[in-house]
Amino acid sequence: MPDLVLTMAMSSYDHVRDLVSGAVRAEGIAIRHLELPVEEIFYRFIKWREFDVSEISMAKFSTLMAHGDDSFVGIPVFPSRVFRHSSMYVRADSDLHSPAELRGKRIGIPEWAQTAAVYSRGLLSGEYGVPLTEVAWVQAGVNQPGRREKVAFTLPPGVSCTAVPDRSLDDLLRAGDIDAVFSAHAPESFERAGGGVRRLLADPESAEREYWARTGVHPIMHAVAIRREIVEEHPWVPVTLFKAFEAAKERSIRRVLDYTISSVPVPWLPRYATDTWSQGGQDPWPYGVDANRPTLEAFLGYAHEQGLHDRQLKPGELFSPHVDAGFRI
Repeated sequence: MPDLVLTMAMSSYDHVRDLVSGAVRAEGIAIRHLELPVEEIFYRFIKWREFDVSEISMAKFSTLMAHGDDSFVGIPVFPSRVFRHSSMYVRADSDLHSPAELRGKRIGIPEWAQTAAVYSRGLLSGEYGVPLTEVAWVQAGVNQPGRREKVAFTLPPGVSCTAVPDRSLDDLLRAGDIDAVFSAHAPESFERAGGGVRRLLADPESAEREYWARTGVHPIMHAVAIRREIVEEHPWVPVTLFKAFEAAKERSIRRVLDYTISSVPVPWLPRYATDTWSQGGQDPWPYGVDANRPTLEAFLGYAHEQGLHDRQLKPGELFSPHVDAGFRI
């Protein structure tokens, strides 16, 4: 019997590399890999369902689920995770140095339903005590005008968010028309020497490590989803893919921790990775629901509070029941 051929859209990740290269095989599946920018992947998968399997924004995926769209089946594989204390930007000459000082300010976001922005707003209100109602929110493309929301939602009472379609957040920030930007992608002025933009926190990594140690939350940006008709016809696919993603990740971890070769051109990376691993006390990049429950519950709580979900979702609702939350290779 020939393998089931599935088209999979996925960015370039070392912890997925062995699956897309064929070094790790998903039993009974032949994967046709499309490596694309995440923004293109999300747009084409969410709007047109162009791929059989795809990484997907946690915010957009969960919002569609909350609103009754069950055209995707998620598996608890998380290719992208990023702490978001480092995703807050201000002008270099700003007198702002803490999220707690953003009360009454104007904050730009690329989309209300961007996963990074969900976590950043959650930090703002939950960790720094600034209610979302006491910020003037501005939505625009980070470096290009014209970006729009991709899923429907209702803002919470008292929260305002104004779309500015003809300017970018980078332009608005440099001009002083907003006070800060919360974004996964940095404003281009931050990435340019002398651009006049800096991170809000002087040492975001220390804040992120403390937050992780205290809360157990390691923010999940992307999950993996399968078109539902694939799963209905082949119900074994979610577990098979989950196992293959897990095996590919384990091979990646072994590469990073290997002191005998330079698998990545970064000096002392194995030592740094070992120290980071030790701080968490366990796999810092787990798949599955149970191992990620603190993170998933925090995210779903933020998304509900911020109006993306019209009901409180539970972590297990997002993912295929065929995948045992406690499954281990």
